[in-house]
Amino acid sequence: MSDRTFTLEEAQSLLSVLESLLRTAISGKKLMEEVEAEMQELSHRIFLNGGTHVDVVAVARRKAERAKAEQRAKDALAEIDSIGVQVKDIDTGLLDFPCEVDGKTVLLCWKMGEKSITHWHGAEEGFAGRKLIDDRIARSKRTN
Repeated sequence: MSDRTFTLEEAQSLLSVLESLLRTAISGKKLMEEVEAEMQELSHRIFLNGGTHVDVVAVARRKAERAKAEQRAKDALAEIDSIGVQVKDIDTGLLDFPCEVDGKTVLLCWKMGEKSITHWHGAEEGFAGRKLIDDRIARSKRTN
């Protein structure tokens, strides 16, 4: 994990890029889950029927699609991580940006769908501890 910190302005400027990366990761995860469900259904059908004809080419194609989707999702998440932003929940698109305020690290908190970063929380508090950004947070400067 990166030791990078962000000012509110820096974090805000990254939102469009990060949202695009998150959407890529989310769509990849969704496709992976769809293919997994299809494969479980196929296995169940084979079990119940004591065997069945399987279109091996179609199954292989779907498995290849799943592998590509998994790689796209991993790449998108790795890129977010390399920027120094923490993915807290891929399903809701929840991101945290470390920010130094008064000598300690807090987390600017953004959830996909929000127009801007309006909340923060302590490192140990999590989403439930979100507070509105105040002047002290807004004025923070990057130290590294």
